[in-house]
Amino acid sequence: MSQRPLRVLTGITTSGTPHLGNYVGAVRPAIAASRAPETESFYFLADLHSLIKAQDPARTQRSTLEIAATWLAAGLDPAKVWFYRQSDVPETTELMWLLTCVAGKGILNRAHAYKAAVDRNRADGEDDDAGVTAGLFMYPVLMAADILIFNADRVPVGRDQVQHIEMARDFGQRFNHVYGHDWFTLPEAAVDDNVATLPGLDGRKMSKSYDNTIPLFAPPAQLKKLVFSILTDSRAPGQPKDTEGSALFQLYQAFATAEETAAFARAYADGIGWGDAKQQLFDLIEREVAPMRERYEALMARPGDIEDILRDGGRRLRERYATPLLAQLRDAVGLRDLGKVPVAAGAVADIAPATRPLPAFKQYREADGKFYFKLVEGERVLLQSHAFDAPRDAGQTIARLRSGALALADVPADTAEGVDAAAVQAALDALAAADAEKAAAP
Repeated sequence: MSQRPLRVLTGITTSGTPHLGNYVGAVRPAIAASRAPETESFYFLADLHSLIKAQDPARTQRSTLEIAATWLAAGLDPAKVWFYRQSDVPETTELMWLLTCVAGKGILNRAHAYKAAVDRNRADGEDDDAGVTAGLFMYPVLMAADILIFNADRVPVGRDQVQHIEMARDFGQRFNHVYGHDWFTLPEAAVDDNVATLPGLDGRKMSKSYDNTIPLFAPPAQLKKLVFSILTDSRAPGQPKDTEGSALFQLYQAFATAEETAAFARAYADGIGWGDAKQQLFDLIEREVAPMRERYEALMARPGDIEDILRDGGRRLRERYATPLLAQLRDAVGLRDLGKVPVAAGAVADIAPATRPLPAFKQYREADGKFYFKLVEGERVLLQSHAFDAPRDAGQTIARLRSGALALADVPADTAEGVDAAAVQAALDALAAADAEKAAAP
């Protein structure tokens, strides 16, 4: 049986006009990653998520168009990746409801965005939930549905989003346990601490909230004007200048080769004038952006073409993954064809008792800060792991164990009281058979 490609999923919030910081920090590295071999990449425009903050219909539509055009202009190839709009896959919101019915409210109470809103309200002397919508509160469940509906293995996120991936794992694991089958792959957060964060015009992080951004596809004249407005110190031409802490130098480095960066650093040491330095930065950015700007403007002139690309991506994804999975999940939870209920002698026959639940792994974190897993069959615990320092270590051990790459005797775990190794092995064999059946399904 051939192993399926690694599935990597990236959500793109449809709010605002893309700027250089978005491009360097998210768009450029994600497009490079989309070309990795043995990887199935999913990129979606999170337009449903955007409604939590933005309730201006024209702005939502315009932003969706601009961001879709940006990714296509920057080199995302919809023939080689899945590129779609969240709202074009309605199965996502149906899955959200199924997950809502197993998601713990206590977990949602601890979500960073909700807690921050509550803290602000308390500081202002308001009711905890003043101004808090159910959309904000349920945001993590929708994000979990985005990930789980395509059984993504890895989700690139910033550190502030890791909690949401942990929640997706929790909801998926709980659903698997309640309905006795591994319906969902439990995703891993992929955090890249080396992702560049660009400074804005005032030296602070480039952000729309600081009003210090440089639009990615600003016309050349506007781009040059913005570059020349970047804050610098008062050192005159001929005076050596520091690269450390220089917003101008950091921006240059984000677009330059290693050799160009070294030459620019020498020019700083030699006392390059700020005007010359800014001209070099403008030329460098324009060199990379100009071809993309031309493609972007052509795409923006044909919004119908972008609509067709997104709708086609959503349609194909629904046919291949979302619709078949939701049909299985509806059956799993009991939303079934009533015509198939057995009837005897004009009366409803006794419904067959529930089948024996499929064994399942449950991964969790204890109060000691360590990570653990256990193998359960219904409410019965079969195997209890030792402590792991990181969730990835626990997850990898589970994966090796259930694939047969790790012998039961070598697992850092103990069988539960009254359970022998044969019972644990039988549970693992049942999981392997279920995995094989799932992999063979169309």
